Parts: sequence; structure tokens; C-alpha cells
Amino acid sequence: MIVETLTPKALEGGAALPGPLLTELTALYASDERFQQLSGDFPDPSDIRPEQVAASLADELAEPTAEVLLARSEGRLVAVAVTLGSHPDPAEPEPWLGLLMVHGDERRAGHGRRLAAYVEDHFRAGGRTGLRLAVLENNPEALAFWTSLGYEETDRRRDRAHNRPCVVMRKSLGS
Repeated sequence: MIVETLTPKALEGGAALPGPLLTELTALYASDERFQQLSGDFPDPSDIRPEQVAASLADELAEPTAEVLLARSEGRLVAVAVTLGSHPDPAEPEPWLGLLMVHGDERRAGHGRRLAAYVEDHFRAGGRTGLRLAVLENNPEALAFWTSLGYEETDRRRDRAHNRPCVVMRKSLGS
């Protein structure tokens, strides 16, 4: 798996995502209709449009420490992750994993685990000691996935963007 980083600087000055990349990202987002229904991030989870994905990613990249990680296998975009080097709330000093989504056709191939490990290694190499994420309470598959990777529940609260009930999880990045 090869991971590429799309940073806020890549889209400075209103630069658009390259068309082929936006097409790939739209296909990835649309491949997980069940998650899209759970999240409510798009008005019609069965009809996700490129301009909606572009707007969503622009919102994510508006955070100064945000990165979008694109995971490829055999040239295909198989997963995407969005990270925050620091949470917008100064009381939250640790980095966050805001999204990790695997293409629906690529499930159970280990891409999610490998991308999660990549994110953990990235922050560990930067001297960070923990990583947090929030999982929608109505997504038991995601809760099981993150628990299997060693993340533990630390809190329950509503997310900042849409006020959805979430389980906050944390993993120590100590050696």
C-alpha cells in the first residue's frame, strides 16, 4: 500500500482537486452507502456528487493541521483517512483521526488496518503519545474494528460538526 498526503497547502488559493482524483474519491465515498446513511454527511447517500466530496474535503482541510491521506493498492484508491495534528479545542492536546474509510469493494483486505497503522506510526514518529478518534454510536462495526486495534473508550459526547452521539476512543502510541 502506498500512502499519499493531500495537505491544505495543496489546495491553497482555491486550487481544485484534480478531476481524476476527485472521481476516485467520489467513487470511494459512494461505495459505502451504509456508512453515509449512518453519518448523514451527504443529503442523498445513494447519490454522492463530486462537488459534495470536494466541499467536504475542503471543510476538512480548513483546519490548519489537517491532512488527507490517500491509500493506494495496485494503483487503485482503496482508502482515505483524515487526520488532525491538533484538535480545534485547545483542551484536546492529542492528534485525532477524523475519518478512515475503505472502498466498499476492498473491505476485509487489510487496507483499513494498514492505513490506521500508518497514521499511528506517523504520529509516533513525531513524538506524539496518543491518538484519539470518535466513532458514531450507531456504528457497531466501526466500534468493533477500532477496539480490535487497541483503541479504548474514554468518553461519550456529541460531535462538533453535526451533534451526533459518538464514542471517543484513544490509543496509546507509546513504544
